[in-house]
Amino acid sequence: MTRLKGKLAFVTGSSRGVGQQIALGLAQEGCDLIIHGRKAENTQKTQELLKQYGVNVDVVEGELSSPEDIEKIVSTIKAKRQSVDILYNNAGVQAEWKDIWDFKISDFEHLLQNNFYSIVLLCQAFGKEMKEKGYGRIINITSGIKDTPHLTPYGVSKAAVDKFTEDLAAELKGTGVLVNCLDPGWLRTDLGGPNAEHDVTTVLPGAIELALYDNDGPTGQWISAQELRLKSENK
Repeated sequence: MTRLKGKLAFVTGSSRGVGQQIALGLAQEGCDLIIHGRKAENTQKTQELLKQYGVNVDVVEGELSSPEDIEKIVSTIKAKRQSVDILYNNAGVQAEWKDIWDFKISDFEHLLQNNFYSIVLLCQAFGKEMKEKGYGRIINITSGIKDTPHLTPYGVSKAAVDKFTEDLAAELKGTGVLVNCLDPGWLRTDLGGPNAEHDVTTVLPGAIELALYDNDGPTGQWISAQELRLKSENK
């Protein structure tokens, strides 16, 4: 299948885990890629796995906790490429497990910068260009986490992502740019931990379906990768 041949996707946090699976799924559809890690060398495994698909792969590095690094990432991509067709905001960090009474404002600031502010900056950097050309797919990784006060800053950061996604989708409605949230499910990754419900590979094929929507497809939606996977298996 090469339904994304000729398209270019930028996937944050694609050196491992969910981001790596998303990069592989996009490559299977013929999509060219820009993969990302805090350091370029961290993406070597992903680069090796992608070779079998014969797609073009570029690498950018930088800390999403740093607005200055984000600016450099954007500048690097724009210097090499005319535009990005698919922006997959996957990268994120987890909160420390604490009583809700013990979280400091700095805990919230750290999670919001990594999980929310970085998404805002990247959407602003690439979303307007997508609007101008009449095509784009922005997919923001969210979470189904609820009733977990010991991880409140994480939950708050994802709630902010959900609201921003809805508002950005409203701004871009009818332009050919779709903006959606994807909940990958509780996965066995460095973030999800070894006791999580699902293997990381189960984020596919659902994670890729959002990139395959037609221009009049769903936008501003909260979508479960696990539900899409089950639908695919039951066809």
